[in-house]
Amino acid sequence: MTIETDQDLNGLKRIGRIVALTVREMQRQLKPGITTADLNDIGARFLEQHGARPAPGLTYDFPAATCISVNNEAAHGIPGERVIRSGDLVNIDVSAELDGYFADTGASMPVPPISALKRKLCNCARMARQKAIGAARAGRRLNEIGQAIETSARRCGFTVIRNVPGHGVGRGLHEEPSVPGFYLPSADQRLTEGLVITVEPFLATGARQVVTADDGWTLKTEDGSLAAQYEHTIVITRGRPIIITAL
Repeated sequence: MTIETDQDLNGLKRIGRIVALTVREMQRQLKPGITTADLNDIGARFLEQHGARPAPGLTYDFPAATCISVNNEAAHGIPGERVIRSGDLVNIDVSAELDGYFADTGASMPVPPISALKRKLCNCARMARQKAIGAARAGRRLNEIGQAIETSARRCGFTVIRNVPGHGVGRGLHEEPSVPGFYLPSADQRLTEGLVITVEPFLATGARQVVTADDGWTLKTEDGSLAAQYEHTIVITRGRPIIITAL
C-alpha cells in the first residue's frame, strides 16, 4: 500500500509495534526445552491480548499464529512438538492485522552456547537489513535494496537466499512490489514516497535457494546450510524510511 493519510500511518504504527513486541516476548521466553508449539502459544496469546489477528492464518490458512524456523529452515516453519535445544538458531516471524492494517517483522536468535559462525551470520544479516533500509529512499531504484543486501552478504562470506523476497504490505500481508534480496537488474522501478514494504534479507552459510519441505509450508536449505533473517516493515520517504516495526 501507499500511505495516504495520517490515519494510515498511525494504524500501521499501532500494528507494527504489536508485532515487534510479540517477537520480543517470544525471544524473551526462548530457551532450551521449550517446544516450538509452546513458543507459538506465547505469541498467539500476546497478539490476542492486544486485539490483533495473526496474518498467516487470516491470509493463507497457515496452521499457527506465528512462523518458527530452526537452523536450516529459513522461513514458514510450522510450530509443533519440536524441542528447542542448546545451540539452535531460531527464527521467529510475526505478522498480524489490526483495524485493516498489516505489519510483518522477524528475527533470528541463536540459543546459547552460540558458535562463532552463528554469531557472525546473525550479525551480518542484521547489518544487511540496516544497509538495505539505508538504500530505501524515494526516487531510488528498488534493486538498490537487493544490491545493498548482496554486497553485505558477500563481504561477510555468506550467500543470499534468492527465492524468498521482501514484499509490499499494509492492506494485506503480501502486496506488490516484490523486493528481491539481491541485485536484480529488471527490478528497476523507482521507490515512491509513502510506499510500505518489508526489508528482510535471508542470508545463509552456502545456499542460494530454499525448497519446500514435506509439510507443504517450511522453506529449508537442501544442503543443510544455516539460514538467518531479520525483517522490518518500513515506509519509504525522501529521507530515511520510517521503520514501522522498530521498538
